[in-house]
Amino acid sequence: MKIGIGYDVHALVNDRPLIIGGVIISYEKGLEGHSDADVLIHAIMDSIIGAMGKGDIGVLFPDTDNKYKNIDSRILLRNVYEIMEENNFKIINIDAVIIAQKPKMSMYIEEMKKNIASDLNTDVNNINIKATTTEHLGFEGRGEGIAAQSVCLLEN
Repeated sequence: MKIGIGYDVHALVNDRPLIIGGVIISYEKGLEGHSDADVLIHAIMDSIIGAMGKGDIGVLFPDTDNKYKNIDSRILLRNVYEIMEENNFKIINIDAVIIAQKPKMSMYIEEMKKNIASDLNTDVNNINIKATTTEHLGFEGRGEGIAAQSVCLLEN
């Protein structure tokens, strides 16, 4: 068994869609980043990559490479799954949290779980996603950005 953790954060900006967990969320701002800035998928990828001992998403998908400019993070997640397969790893479970004051995430979580489970070829029951606020504290609470954390357990 191998455990990995992941963390990601992106600033909220105008004129970008808000995509979290592969779901387009209706909101006045989106997340800034080289890719689609899907903060949840990035944290999950980092937890998986970390559990495998393969570095992090910056090593595998550097933001200095234009082929990743505005890329759908679900494509990157499927690439991480391919690396898992090549190295004989299997998802036991993933537990992740989205940290945002706004917008409310509860209505999108089931679709996020389905997207991630599908991309990782695992049962949706192996994926847990929750959301929390910071009670208006910090950059998330001020609406400046959104963060996500993930823990992943892999079997080899």
